[in-house]
Amino acid sequence: MKKIHFSILFVIALLASTQSFAQMAIDKGTKFINLGIGVGGYGYYTGGGGIGLNAAADFGVTKNITVGAVAGYRSYGSVASYSYHSFDIGARGSYHFNELLNLGTDKADLYAGLGLSYFSFSYGGYLDNYGTVYVPIHIGGRYFFSENIGGFAELGSSLATLKLGVTFKF
Repeated sequence: MKKIHFSILFVIALLASTQSFAQMAIDKGTKFINLGIGVGGYGYYTGGGGIGLNAAADFGVTKNITVGAVAGYRSYGSVASYSYHSFDIGARGSYHFNELLNLGTDKADLYAGLGLSYFSFSYGGYLDNYGTVYVPIHIGGRYFFSENIGGFAELGSSLATLKLGVTFKF
C-alpha cells in the first residue's frame, strides 16, 4: 500500500515540476496587443509633460522573435498658443528572452528590441510642425493574469520613457 501512495505522490510531483518549468512559447503566429499610457520623455519635445496614449501590436514570425507596429499620442498645455501635440508611429521588432533566461513560468514574457518610427511634434505659436524619423529602442515585460489578459511595462526611447497598460494575447 505504501508503494502505491509513494507512486501516486511521485507522479503528482513529476507533473507539478513539469508544469512549474513551463515557459511562454513565442512562435510563428503568436499575437500580442498592448494598450496603455506613457509618462516621461527625453528633451524639449517629449519631456515637457502630459500623459501619452499608446498602442502596439506584435506578431510572431519565428521562434522568440516578433515584429509589429507601434503608435502613440501625447498632448499637454491648455492655451491654444502654448499647447503641445506629438505623435509617434512606426514598426518594431523584439526578441523574447523567455527561453534564453529559462523563465520558470508561462505567465511572464521579457523582451527587448528596436524599431523605425516617425515622430511629429507641434507647438502652437512658435513651431508649427516638426517631424523626424528615428530608431527607438525598448525593453519590457508582460505578466498574464489569465491565459489571454495581462499587464505590461515598457521602458524606451519613444514618445514616453515609461509605458504601462493592459496586454492581450491571441
